[in-house]
Amino acid sequence: MSESQWLEVEDYICDRLIGDDPVLAATLTACDVTGLPAIAVAPNVGKLLYLLARLQGARAILEIGTLGAYSTIWLARALPAAGRLITLEADPKHAAIAQANIERSGLAPIIDLRLGPALETLPKLAGPFDLIFIDADKEHNADYFRWALKLSRLGSVIIVDNVVRDGKVIDAEDADPMVKGTRRLFEAIAAEPRVTATAIQTVGRKGYDGLAIALVTRPPQDGEG
Repeated sequence: MSESQWLEVEDYICDRLIGDDPVLAATLTACDVTGLPAIAVAPNVGKLLYLLARLQGARAILEIGTLGAYSTIWLARALPAAGRLITLEADPKHAAIAQANIERSGLAPIIDLRLGPALETLPKLAGPFDLIFIDADKEHNADYFRWALKLSRLGSVIIVDNVVRDGKVIDAEDADPMVKGTRRLFEAIAAEPRVTATAIQTVGRKGYDGLAIALVTRPPQDGEG
């Protein structure tokens, strides 16, 4: 199966199950014209996040890594009127573009964008969050996962993007910090008795990658963070 076929299938799915969305299209255009990296989630993955948040009945969502707020908008649309979403972004340029996109979406009243390195911002947050989406610098994925767990409750869902990395995740000798960080994430999840998890591989216009999904199945016991 070729990459061109992946793209054709993705287009088929998006055309029939997602369709045109002026707000999301404007968000992607704003990201493109302002020079943001083209690394936002694909539309079908964005809708998957939305559906998972709806299935979860999420009222409080945390996103680590805003970029241009494309996934932020998808997730916020799943919230009830009294819901809240906190999204963390380290880059001031990204944050400014994201905030403009959030304002345009009409979802600003329920989205709280916080600027600063996530490992500095996370200790200032109060949970619990019903769903946490991690899509930031991959080198710190294991640290973000541990913080996500601290800010979770029994039944919370933690989702991590870009965990396959063109298949490089299986190469223990790969020196790429993002691959090493992803492997540390898998090790952290596998060693954590409070969650049950899996990962899925994805293909499409974002290449060959995947998502990890973890469900918090028990609260911390004495001595656990």
